[in-house]
Amino acid sequence: MASEKIPYKIYLSEEEMPKTWYNVRADMKNKPAPLLHPVTGQPMGYEDLRPVFCDELIRQELDNDTREIPIPEEILDFYKMYRPAPLVRAYCLEKKLQTPAKIYYKFEGNNTSGSHKLNSAIAQAYYAKQQGLVGVTTETGAGQWGTALSMACAYLGLDCKVYMVKCSYEQKPFRREVMRTYGASVTPSPSMETEVGRRILAEHPGTSGSLGCAISEAVEKATTTPGYRYVLGSVLNQVLLHQSVIGVEAKIALDKYGVVPDIIIGCAGGGSNLGGLISPFMGEKLRGERDYRFIAVEPASCPSFTRGRFAYDYCDTGMVCPLAKMYTLGSNFIPSASHAGGLRYHGMSSVLSQLYHDGMMEAVAVEQTKVFEAAEEFARVEGILPAPESSHAIRVAIDEALRCKETGEEKTILFGLTGTGYFDMVAYERFHNGEMTDTIPTDAELEASFARLPKVPGQE
Repeated sequence: MASEKIPYKIYLSEEEMPKTWYNVRADMKNKPAPLLHPVTGQPMGYEDLRPVFCDELIRQELDNDTREIPIPEEILDFYKMYRPAPLVRAYCLEKKLQTPAKIYYKFEGNNTSGSHKLNSAIAQAYYAKQQGLVGVTTETGAGQWGTALSMACAYLGLDCKVYMVKCSYEQKPFRREVMRTYGASVTPSPSMETEVGRRILAEHPGTSGSLGCAISEAVEKATTTPGYRYVLGSVLNQVLLHQSVIGVEAKIALDKYGVVPDIIIGCAGGGSNLGGLISPFMGEKLRGERDYRFIAVEPASCPSFTRGRFAYDYCDTGMVCPLAKMYTLGSNFIPSASHAGGLRYHGMSSVLSQLYHDGMMEAVAVEQTKVFEAAEEFARVEGILPAPESSHAIRVAIDEALRCKETGEEKTILFGLTGTGYFDMVAYERFHNGEMTDTIPTDAELEASFARLPKVPGQE
């Protein structure tokens, strides 16, 4: 079938849709290190995590051994509203680049939230509802996660409190209003609402905020409000598990036509979409069944993979969350107010960090002006206005395709198009007006942040 003309868009039938999530940890020889208690420094188990997370989500978080986890029928029914997501052959982009490479992208923006985040939002809201909770709290960067969670909570009748990174709150008022339309309360972070928010503002007056700040506030609100738990849109093992539906769908669609990608590319902030896209392919690599080249793409302004340390660190700026072993720039690091708000996190998923540390994938950091050049080129030839986060993957996919043009290699490239950029027009305006700049942290700034990493036995 590989010789057939591949359709422009490949959709799965309802019967072909994944019925299970794939847990890549089951195939990892070196499992991600356990979370540590922020006070005692001891590994955290089920009971330790119960004040913060929903019970079933904790079980998924700690499960390193079950390869496939059934997706509940209620979640499958919700998925049917917007899944399967299309796998698109980028014929127009290939022609524009005059490359021998074949380019595919998995488009996750065909739902009202505008991104892949809904895949985990409905799962986390469902388990909160099953537990009999009143509501949930969370943080959001660019707003995709907050939008997705507000949709899921509205569907299930749960209250939703969102702390939105301040620079994104100001840059993206329409994203904020979508959340409010779905019934969520939205607070710019850091705020004066919480003790940790007031502390951060005292230490960093006038700060534009970060995901680490917003996480601290959301966790405090959850743990001090009866009937609430905290949910997270990225980083955690459970989130990568739910997002594996992206990669499993993509693999089924590619297998239908006998297509095997050589290179798989995803943008990387906390790791949710990248981890979800690569999971089943990484599983094959881990089992020795097939080899792939995986590329994580991060912003040069927040380069946790390419310039970070693999170490235990707090998951939040307020240092109230568990410590995770991950590639990190330090929980005190607050990146510049770049337009890829969803990638402005100081650390990276422990699963992806371990895989990167073991040499199973590579990473590259790119400047936002080059990212928006690629975004504009893609929009003009493929007809989709991409989110700034997604455009990091587009940038490197184009670079790899042009490399194939130089070498004459006929590589097959797959990348994740995580969402649309219709709420990001301020960023596009600044790019078109020549007002966008690239801010890259200095070595001195990073060293100052590394110096404040927590002291953990056995960690340099």
